[in-house]
Amino acid sequence: MKATVADIARSCGLSTATVDRVLNNRPGASAANRQRVMEAAKQLGYLPTLDQVVLPSKPAHLEFFLPIGSNAFMADLAHHIEDYAARLPLVASCRIHNLAGISPGALQNAVENLSLKANGVGVIAVDHPRTRNILRELVEAGIRLVTLVSDVPAAPRSAYVGIDNRVAGRTAALLMGRFLGGRTGHLAMVVGSRSYRGHEEREMGFRSVLSEEFPNLTVSSAVESHDEPDASYRSTIKALHDEPELLGIYCVGAGRSGVAKALLEARPRKKPVFICHDLTKETRRYLVDDLADVVIDQNARLIAEQSVIRLLGSIASSAPYLTKKFIEPRLIFKENVPLQ
Repeated sequence: MKATVADIARSCGLSTATVDRVLNNRPGASAANRQRVMEAAKQLGYLPTLDQVVLPSKPAHLEFFLPIGSNAFMADLAHHIEDYAARLPLVASCRIHNLAGISPGALQNAVENLSLKANGVGVIAVDHPRTRNILRELVEAGIRLVTLVSDVPAAPRSAYVGIDNRVAGRTAALLMGRFLGGRTGHLAMVVGSRSYRGHEEREMGFRSVLSEEFPNLTVSSAVESHDEPDASYRSTIKALHDEPELLGIYCVGAGRSGVAKALLEARPRKKPVFICHDLTKETRRYLVDDLADVVIDQNARLIAEQSVIRLLGSIASSAPYLTKKFIEPRLIFKENVPLQ
């Protein structure tokens, strides 16, 4: 039977009202009493666990570095992180840093504003030597690190929270091939940035399955848009002009709005199969309006929750690495668009 607030109160010799204030992170309890309550809650098994890693007995200060910009998925992710962290008594504070771009320099500038109280950091960053050095210095300073969405495996992070991006790319190719039903022709690919390991892995996975199972399909255009809608629009317009019978478009990153705009303006005789990532307000509309055929969603809410939990688990654990566990992507079609 799970321990109750009354059990914790008896164990630490405090009132249930004080225990309730501490567990719900409300004011009115001293630091000493907070520590007593959290220690008792930990001993009684009241605090949540993940993969048998007990979460910390003392509320932690978390900070996240995300290149939000105009990226709807990143904005959703930041919102879900803040919302979930605000509901957890074990999170003393949660701060989101909006990076001014994806370059290592942008991360370096933002890290300089890291609070001295920070216990754990979550990062979405490119896999670059400067990035790895920045992250190594954070960990050497005693801060626990989790990478999100796109991994930096050579960095001393405690965990990666996100989908298996190579599998996501392979899934996109399998869907593309099945949608096209044996037809022979050309495809276009709009890559966000190959500096992101996740985008590079999606492209590799996509090309691998085409080579293995659909040699009748050829990628004739693969352009890096750096997740800029204008760049993805221009590259899609060019691809549609160069290949009037273009069979499909795979948008690897966040340039999907540019692809959608190009498809609406060009109005090809037969719309190419359009596969993209991340369920947002705009991609919901693309599905409903028959502009996109499928969205491979990495579930911003679940990544947000798991990133907070994994950071808390890494703070509580003496082990440098937590158990690796990927987020399962969702395949969203017109007929199964979720409410949330």
